[in-house]
Amino acid sequence: MLPSLHVAESGAGLKTIIFLHGFGGCHSIWRDVIAALAPAVRALAYDLPGHGGSLQCESAGAKQAARAILTDLGARRLGKVHVVGHSMGGAIAALMALADPERVASLTLLAPGGFGPEINGPLARRYAAAANRDDIRACLAAMSGPRSAPPEHVVEALSLMRERPGQLQTLVDTAAVMTRGDRQGVIPGEWLATLSMPVMVIWGTDDPVLPVDQAETLPAHFHLHHVLEAGHMLAEEAPDVIAEVVRRNMRRRGKGQRSVFGAAAS
Repeated sequence: MLPSLHVAESGAGLKTIIFLHGFGGCHSIWRDVIAALAPAVRALAYDLPGHGGSLQCESAGAKQAARAILTDLGARRLGKVHVVGHSMGGAIAALMALADPERVASLTLLAPGGFGPEINGPLARRYAAAANRDDIRACLAAMSGPRSAPPEHVVEALSLMRERPGQLQTLVDTAAVMTRGDRQGVIPGEWLATLSMPVMVIWGTDDPVLPVDQAETLPAHFHLHHVLEAGHMLAEEAPDVIAEVVRRNMRRRGKGQRSVFGAAAS
């Protein structure tokens, strides 16, 4: 029997939101975002393949992860869902929408991977190898904006995750492949342009991992929100902003527009 994906489920609202963390993370990073949306929604926060409770699931790449999550959603007999993804989870979310557009009601992408070739490979590899709380905290701080402090509950969750046998080596191996030549794989823009569901992209203006100018080539119908003085770890740095954008995207219809949010907005 194949190992199953780990999912943390909460809430009982009529709308279901799928949360996909970034590389090196786990479902716990969404705690404050989900709390800001509760109790109006049903939230399913996944541990991605190769991470946490899904460590034993095959982690061969973003396409395989997208396929695995879609399979899990099908087994749960869920209809349309709203999908939120951060960084690598954003790339996976976009690939899910491309593979099964009828399943995805809306797509909210936080500093998504795959929107440009540039990536801070050294920082990603350092984060992959971070084995204790001090190293994890230092990496999170390096990936965040200048005024953000890593939440201790996230440091604790990531530390416990990395204590699983084999977890650290899996992250190191994945980072080596993901950042080979300090470049990442790119989802073709013409593919993204075919997405017809509401799509919002959120990017911190001070992102040190994936440069914010990767958002300049988004399809015209995507919404773009800049979070001022925020870095890459948006769910931790500005959970209330993220929750409000997700809430808005679930209601949105029509063409995209661009706007700017302050990190302290609610």
